[in-house]
Amino acid sequence: MPSTPRRPEQTTADKIISIVPSVGPTTQANRAFLGKAVSLLAEEGVRQFVDIGAGLPTQDNVHQVAQRVAADARTAYIDNDPVVLVHARALLEDSPGTKVLDGDLRRPKELFADPALREHIDFDRPVAVLMLAVLHFIPDHDEVDAIVATVRGALVPGSYLLLSHFYTPDDEQATVRAGAKVYSATNSGSLTARSLTRINGYLAGLDLVAPGLVPVQAWRPDWEEDAVVDLSVPGLLGAVGRVPQ
Repeated sequence: MPSTPRRPEQTTADKIISIVPSVGPTTQANRAFLGKAVSLLAEEGVRQFVDIGAGLPTQDNVHQVAQRVAADARTAYIDNDPVVLVHARALLEDSPGTKVLDGDLRRPKELFADPALREHIDFDRPVAVLMLAVLHFIPDHDEVDAIVATVRGALVPGSYLLLSHFYTPDDEQATVRAGAKVYSATNSGSLTARSLTRINGYLAGLDLVAPGLVPVQAWRPDWEEDAVVDLSVPGLLGAVGRVPQ
């Protein structure tokens, strides 16, 4: 029998992994970071979650993690991919407290003004907003600065920002350019790694939950060997920041 054709995104993933071998495990670590962070915040009393650029539902999605702690937790998933929206709405149709909305991270003011979002999420109360592995698909630094500022401006004290972003040290720029070239041929269009200084800037003024901004696999790791913080190689950095009183 002829072999089954491989999906294009699998080919892209293989290319990225060949350039930066840590990407595969890092993607899994990003999902683990999501689970640990959402669970922690639900235990701290947060009952509202907004996942921007959520993508297709997988296992241990935000609403599932949060509702294991608090059955009344509410989640809004936001994406602008028509395929994602159709599948997510079908898969999550019977999930209480969960809504899938069409919104574009590049237009954050419109996103947060959406009546459907405001009907589902009360922004006068603490909210946890997730922007996990999405900002690095926007190449313009000023645009990302404005997006983060708008998101943070919508949050009352006691709210949280959960962030992960592709990072590179200066001496790995050639590696990152090679990875970005592969991504430029996909629907995502581009991937822009940013420095530790820039990513830290998105969190300025927030109270960071320990251990702060670290590689996602080192955020409250399950295994001792993952606790090592190595910023000499590219990867995803993750952090949870609280809007202070």
